[in-house]
Amino acid sequence: MADPKKKTIEVVNRKAEHQYFFDLTIEAGLKLVGTEIKSIRAGRVNLNDAYCYFKKEELYVRSMYIGEYDFGNQFNHEPRRPRKLLLKRQELKKLEKKVKERGFTIVPYRLYITDRGFAKLEIALARGKKSFDKRETIKQKDQKRELDRMKKIRF
Repeated sequence: MADPKKKTIEVVNRKAEHQYFFDLTIEAGLKLVGTEIKSIRAGRVNLNDAYCYFKKEELYVRSMYIGEYDFGNQFNHEPRRPRKLLLKRQELKKLEKKVKERGFTIVPYRLYITDRGFAKLEIALARGKKSFDKRETIKQKDQKRELDRMKKIRF
């Protein structure tokens, strides 16, 4: 049973949803140090400029901001250091094959803490949107918002 006092941490990269079409999402573990997980639990995370890349058949996330832990000493972590993602080998090969194709990239979309206390990063295999696609998405959201308002007024 979940403890009602526990605060759930979930950080979403909304900018990525606007800039990319998501083809596939995968949950990946993160290799972190102690002060990093404490900062994540404090909510000091930003995914806006983060991106994933392959290095020697391993996947890393770079430029993901995890603020320094306030009570950390000289062993505190560097806020934007590259962090290794923990995935199965077959998932890595599948992603690497797709990224080598033209137009695909891997984008960190959501960071959260599981019930067991592990930090997980949801990454998405994505294709970039063109400017007219972005306008179409905004138009659809506006239409949906208007319909919801009309339904709310009616009832």
